[in-house]
Amino acid sequence: ISGYSLVVQARDSGTPPLSSSVTVNVDISDVNDNSPVFTPANYTAVIQENKPVGTSILQLVVTDKDSFHNGPPFTFTILTGNEEEEFTLDPHGVLRSAVIFKHMVSTEYVLCVQAKDSGKPQQVSHTYIQVRVIEESIHKPTAIPLEIFIVTMEDDFPGGVIGKIHATDQDVYDVLSYTLKSEQKSLFKVNSHDGKIIALGGLDNGKYVLNVSVSDGRFQVPIDVVVHVEQLLQEMLQNTVTIRFENVSPEDFVGLHMHGFRRTLRNAVLSQKQDSLHIISIQPVASSSQLDMLFAVQMHGGGFYKPAYLIQKLTNARRHLENVIRISAILETNCSGLDCQEQHCEQSLSIDSHSLMTYSTARISFVCPRFYRNVRCMC
Repeated sequence: ISGYSLVVQARDSGTPPLSSSVTVNVDISDVNDNSPVFTPANYTAVIQENKPVGTSILQLVVTDKDSFHNGPPFTFTILTGNEEEEFTLDPHGVLRSAVIFKHMVSTEYVLCVQAKDSGKPQQVSHTYIQVRVIEESIHKPTAIPLEIFIVTMEDDFPGGVIGKIHATDQDVYDVLSYTLKSEQKSLFKVNSHDGKIIALGGLDNGKYVLNVSVSDGRFQVPIDVVVHVEQLLQEMLQNTVTIRFENVSPEDFVGLHMHGFRRTLRNAVLSQKQDSLHIISIQPVASSSQLDMLFAVQMHGGGFYKPAYLIQKLTNARRHLENVIRISAILETNCSGLDCQEQHCEQSLSIDSHSLMTYSTARISFVCPRFYRNVRCMC
């Protein structure tokens, strides 16, 4: 406990008694009686041969139970095991290579490292680090091509994470890094550590091919990443139909069913091959295992098919559609009409273009806006 705050009252013996109070703050000053603590107590690390000088090998983690002025910053020193000066240890506790290691020369080093705190008198503690030198990479990384579909309202894309590259390497100790070779004003970024793809705001309609690569430090492999951006028209929202699926997650639908279902759906509802099917959004139904998919169909000559026409087409083709995935319902509205006495039910659909949902799998990512279906009685 670093301090106490006491309220002290003085009361006299008069009639009536009078009193007053004062606050007394008691600060407990810290004595440097705790040594730094390494977590874990001892370390094991590896470095591949032929890595350049300055390669990071290990980050030491040190804590101290004393107050801040008796703890960090810590002073690190390699006491033994570095007689040939193969390693350096910076003030932040990062162990780096000072030479280019060769597996044939030596396969193991054991270092004794000391950490000293900033208190007076200073407290010290020690840890041992076992560093193994392993052979350099012999396998190239492998990465899965990624296709990303983004649906957004006209000129209203807020940006965000739109997918993730999945890459592996058979070399156990390889650390993969990702790069995007792009123009200065690129609309995309790639996180170098985990492969997440980030889109900036203001994406235009169209197709983007990203020049992405993954490296294990020795081999660099290109990855096919294609981004499709589709901007919604306000007229689409007035002519949508919802298909509700049973027992499927958004990720499973995107990764396993969306491509096949889109093809079957096109065959079911398109009157002409030139007509366009637009999947506007998918989102889970609250408190259930169901999933809603919102779509509209644009005619080749312009305009959109009416929901009643699409529902009729879907009803006739429902058996074929369920060969791909089980359908729970086909909805034009979610109003039964019972409470509103037949036709006195009005539905409106709203899109929140700044609340994006990203459903990402290894091969396909689908980014779409959240939608809300509002129903009111016109009784």
